[in-house]
Amino acid sequence: MVYRIYVEKKKQFADEAASLLSDIRSLLMIDSLEELRIFNRYDVENISEELFERCEKTVFSEPQLDNTYARLPQTDATVFAVEYLPGQFDQRADSCAQCIQIVSEGDKPTVRTAKVYMLFGKLAPAQLEAIKKYVINPVESREASLEKPDTLSVNYIIPTSVETLTGFTELNEDELKAFIDKYALAMDLADIEFCRKYFKGEHRDPTITEIRMIDTYWSDHCRHTTFLTTIDGVKTEDKTIQKAYDRYVSIRKELGRTKPQNLMDLATIGARYLKHTGQLKNLDESDEINACTVKIKVDVDGEDEDWLFLFKNETHNHPTEIEPFGGAATCIGGAIRDPLSGRGYVYQAMRVTGAADPLKPVSETMPGKLPQRKLVTTAAAGYSSYGNQIGLATGSGDEIYHPGYVAKRLEIGAVVGAVPAKNVRREEPVPGDIIILLGGRTGRDGCGGATGSSKSHKLSSLEHCGAEVQKGNAPEERKLQRLFRNSEVTKLIKRCNDFGAGGVSVAIGELADGLHIDLNKVPKKYEGLDGTELAISESQERMAVVVAKEDAEKFLELAKTENLEATAVAEVTDTNRLTMEWNGKKIVDISREFLNSNGAEKHTLVTVTNPQPIVKSVEGKTNGEKFLNLADDLNICSKRGLSERFDSTIGANTVLMPFGGKYQMTPAQGMAAKIPVLNKDTKTCSVMAWGYNPFITEKNQYLGAYLAVVESVSKLIATGGNTENCYLTFQEYFERMTSDSKRWGQPTAALLGALTAQLELGIASIGGKDSMSGTFEDIDVPPTLVSFAVSVGSSDDVMSPEWKLPCSKVYYIEPKKNSDGTFDTESLKAVFARVEKLIKEKKALAVFTPSYGGIAEGVMKACFGNKIGFAFDKRFPADKIYDYNYGSFVIEAACELDDAVLLGETTMDYSVKIGIEKIDLNEIQKVYENKLEPVFACNIKTPEKAVNAYSFTAKTRISPKIGIKKPKVLIPVFPGTNCEYDTTRAFINAGADPEVMVIKNLSASDVTESVNVFAEKIEASQIIFIPGGFSGGDEPDGSGKFITAFFRNPVIKEKVHALLKERDGLMAGICNGFQALIKLGLVPYGEIIEPSADTPTLTFNTIGRHQSRLVNTRVASNKSPWLSSSNVGDIHTVAISHGEGRFVCPKELFRSLAENGQIATQYVDENGKPTMNIRYNPNGSFEAVEGITSPDGRVFGKMGHSERFSDNVYKNVDGNKDNRMFINAVDYFKI
Repeated sequence: MVYRIYVEKKKQFADEAASLLSDIRSLLMIDSLEELRIFNRYDVENISEELFERCEKTVFSEPQLDNTYARLPQTDATVFAVEYLPGQFDQRADSCAQCIQIVSEGDKPTVRTAKVYMLFGKLAPAQLEAIKKYVINPVESREASLEKPDTLSVNYIIPTSVETLTGFTELNEDELKAFIDKYALAMDLADIEFCRKYFKGEHRDPTITEIRMIDTYWSDHCRHTTFLTTIDGVKTEDKTIQKAYDRYVSIRKELGRTKPQNLMDLATIGARYLKHTGQLKNLDESDEINACTVKIKVDVDGEDEDWLFLFKNETHNHPTEIEPFGGAATCIGGAIRDPLSGRGYVYQAMRVTGAADPLKPVSETMPGKLPQRKLVTTAAAGYSSYGNQIGLATGSGDEIYHPGYVAKRLEIGAVVGAVPAKNVRREEPVPGDIIILLGGRTGRDGCGGATGSSKSHKLSSLEHCGAEVQKGNAPEERKLQRLFRNSEVTKLIKRCNDFGAGGVSVAIGELADGLHIDLNKVPKKYEGLDGTELAISESQERMAVVVAKEDAEKFLELAKTENLEATAVAEVTDTNRLTMEWNGKKIVDISREFLNSNGAEKHTLVTVTNPQPIVKSVEGKTNGEKFLNLADDLNICSKRGLSERFDSTIGANTVLMPFGGKYQMTPAQGMAAKIPVLNKDTKTCSVMAWGYNPFITEKNQYLGAYLAVVESVSKLIATGGNTENCYLTFQEYFERMTSDSKRWGQPTAALLGALTAQLELGIASIGGKDSMSGTFEDIDVPPTLVSFAVSVGSSDDVMSPEWKLPCSKVYYIEPKKNSDGTFDTESLKAVFARVEKLIKEKKALAVFTPSYGGIAEGVMKACFGNKIGFAFDKRFPADKIYDYNYGSFVIEAACELDDAVLLGETTMDYSVKIGIEKIDLNEIQKVYENKLEPVFACNIKTPEKAVNAYSFTAKTRISPKIGIKKPKVLIPVFPGTNCEYDTTRAFINAGADPEVMVIKNLSASDVTESVNVFAEKIEASQIIFIPGGFSGGDEPDGSGKFITAFFRNPVIKEKVHALLKERDGLMAGICNGFQALIKLGLVPYGEIIEPSADTPTLTFNTIGRHQSRLVNTRVASNKSPWLSSSNVGDIHTVAISHGEGRFVCPKELFRSLAENGQIATQYVDENGKPTMNIRYNPNGSFEAVEGITSPDGRVFGKMGHSERFSDNVYKNVDGNKDNRMFINAVDYFKI
């Protein structure tokens, strides 16, 4: 029987409905829509009625926030429902099923969800269609029936064989062309003719699986076929570019390169040459296809260790264009799994994206396209959801706006990772070795993703892309990260590959030359998949590892300890062929030599046309007008509302916040984070920065790419990086190449410019990603080469751009320029060296390099962070401040600097002075912040009511009966938990003995075992700490439900109560842990109770999205042992990162909590006053509450991540970042 329930947010909490209503009225201009209600609909099968009713108020809903209905309310409204397409991953349904399983300790039920929209008002049919089009993306979802089904089980047609394409080897040219169209292949005629020739030689016709697999293998996305096209000749019209090309040819000769000229050779020859000349000494080279890897020394608690540093950039332009949430999510997922396959722990990311104007009306959207506003916001939400859940700190997030990106979006994720060198084993696979598939199951999602990403698109082709987009399952990815951080695991792995483009066929198919894959062993999400789908599905969160036969069982056991499925699916052979078996039949049998050919050889001619002149101008008659126009420029204005939805502090290693200064308003020019040493500390940190200007590169690809490299390295140096061990990686993104030689001229010129920069600076690009399908109909993306620069140094040297003090002298240093716009190499290198030296010698207080908006933009932003003004020196040419000044630096100096131009002086007055003109920075800041506020809100209006500052000073405190020198701390890790490493380190540093326990739920027996083991461990512990994360992906709607379902188990409940009431133990939770504590009743009641409409809870932030930044919190009560060393009124600066942190509580209950000293901490402004202002109270919490306690103080819940503290973190924001709560908890037991 199917049970159905509808869940609706109570009116005061119905933020999603209010937001959508506002969008429809303002963006779609449908004023006749009077009211809108949204219901989450759950259909559940294979569950008893008693269990279904038991889950109503704990799984499906929260009584404090939701109303539930067995049937939809009867109204005269228009109603429609939306559900995911079959095969798409539905995290809400999946997490709901897992929660119910935790409650029942039985098998997982079947759950299907939908979102029901109820529209009130007189709507014309066209208006209703417009609303449906706005909320339904046909690539991922569809309109659902309003009727309840009799069953949720699907009678899959179980395929037993795949088609053999009889007659294929006899097809003529016209028939082959029709064959390509019929099967929507990415390969061209020459490729398919090459296939025909091969299979003729094999004396058989291929299976459809073989053709699909070859199409994937040879796709531009997988094998870079455009970049590997042979260049038969290059014509240039520009002397500088001709000189660069001649230099390239000369280097080829010096290196003895006999392979054909192509874009790939051009992209990689810089690194080859610098290695040849002895300038690349620390590369870690192997046959594995992993991320860029270099050898580094890491200071671990004062001792140097050998580590590997890995970095990678990934792009998901096509998937994000057609399904922005999933596309952006799996972009960062794909980026992570490259260093992960190199056994690296990925600890920081940078997101750089490109879009057209998101402020344009929806009515101007092109046919076949999503509105830019919807695209940019949904993509940001997808990246935020995935990156935040897996526990990855995003150190920088920026978006480039250019009209060309309406053709196809730019979506880049760049990541850094690291691993102790001793943990990595790399060996050639030998016959008999086993390939284990690890992680998620295989579904229909992502079939054809690689080939879809390799095509240019037009309106008709987009109708068939739906299955090409994968959904990400972030909790599963987190499990993979945890497993690969275990050295016992990584030392078993001979070779590893991640599942990305091409699925099984590529991820496993690339691991060895000879392989036999049994597709029947590949775990499936559901029945009905045929052999072809199993071979090429790009379902995410999967890894393939090669282990020795004798190590296979051990590896499978270790995977199970992390709640991960792992299955042996293939074996290495000595045949030099890739074979796949399904249902007892060989459906793939292809020689490695043929597969590795990458298809028929392609040839082209290249014509590089004359560059166009680059004119930089800022409109305005006065400097004040020019500054206003700069602040109003989409590429200069504040992106804080975009960037602050990404968790920037997880890992407790973030050295620079994305925005610096007391007011967190000055964007950093790079990101920096300490190397993730496990349970220890280090000063060694990585720095990453990017460079690219589409408005230069569209005019002059050579100079644009050259300057992109210079800009990325300059930003790196300004952030405290160094050129001694600096490396580059490029993202190339161009229009679809055709037979037009001039189109080929764009990437050729760009790569020549980038090569010149590499050779001149002695800094190599050792990796990159090309995407050569930036065309829609007759629109092309701007020529794009984004340069990412990385280096490893000391966190002591990390620098930020915001002015630190008034009355400081500020200097300008610039290199000499050549007539072609490039720099005199020796001059540029001397400038780099000088700035590095000034930073190391502590002679610089703040440093930035001028970027898109020149010196003026940099000065403006440097003022914002601490509200310090600036007066330009009268001798400095006023016009120069608006020019492009790449490669130069502006330095707030700690002393007088010789041989530097005085730019001006910082001032107490919050203004910019140029000559006699004075520009009010308050006005500039308003424009700067408001430009993208309609798209990426960060300054929403909040109630201006006064908030009380509560104060409760404890006269006496509880204490334990028995003292313990080193208390044991039990830290559970649930699916979705991601703060356990930071929490463990905090407790170790405090002197406790923490133990992490992974809660397993792959089967009913796993759940029972986890319950029993956890109960035993509670008895042996003195503290339970629930770390932050995203319990079950924060689904079903309302965070912490997975954790609360576990703790409500009678056995666990009894042990928790015994710990707190009989054994004087402590308990705490931060963020997701606080959400669990308050929903269990442990705060404020001190025991686990059933929820009711009158109990306090935490709900969605009033801003309607995730918030990540630093906030100030004030100690309102020191009654709790967790806050025993604090004085009431103490202020701490703490990282927050959450989407559901708004504290709500009935007023009468709140009054009693305050009187009893249970209001522990409050959000405060820069003056220490509690407030509702969104800048300081990030979630809109009632009475600015950040943390509360149980009646006796033993249980403490708070939103701010006090565990995210270590040496040199958040250097660009001042404050006391250690509230000592972990030390206080340990000290509580010292009697």
